[in-house]
Amino acid sequence: VMFIVTAVETVGDISGVTEGGMGREATDTELSGGIIGQGIMSMGTMLAQSAVESGKHAIYLPSYGAEQRGGSAKCVVIIDDAEIVSPMAKYAGLFVAMSDMGYKKFIDELEPAGTLICDSAMVTSKIERDDINVISIPAGDMAVELGEPRAANTIVMGAIIGITGLVSGEAMMDSLDRKFAAKPDKVRETNKRALDLGIEYAKKYL
Repeated sequence: VMFIVTAVETVGDISGVTEGGMGREATDTELSGGIIGQGIMSMGTMLAQSAVESGKHAIYLPSYGAEQRGGSAKCVVIIDDAEIVSPMAKYAGLFVAMSDMGYKKFIDELEPAGTLICDSAMVTSKIERDDINVISIPAGDMAVELGEPRAANTIVMGAIIGITGLVSGEAMMDSLDRKFAAKPDKVRETNKRALDLGIEYAKKYL
């Protein structure tokens, strides 16, 4: 099974542009988000790293636009059990929206019967499509309650792996530990709590 993750973030509150393509299965995964500083690129990096360390093939392709309002930064992550040939994808089986602008820009990239995971603290538009599964998680609010607003992306990552099983919670936690190895133990504890919160939240939709 092949999963494809496309992550987008921009300078300011203007979503960038995702790429399209052909030849992917219905299980493709797309991750797309909005405002720079939400850690979307880090999410893509850690997802790819965790997948490789779990014995899968993965490609991480970051792309940075002009450093001005409206300039975009994007990454594509492809994960498969087999060797990966191309990073292009037309539709996603899983779409993750971290901002309202990102949601509105890319919701049509989600295939019918696909799953939308959105941060309900950020995505405020009415979800009009009735042919998709919707998982609305108040990641921003949960992160504030956790005492670390920047942990919203880690909570969402927990929800992603809780829904897809793409990598294990342990593998993702290992990636987080390496990324923040120089930080105090409190950071690791917060990351674990955030990841577990996302995983647990996702269980109610299984």
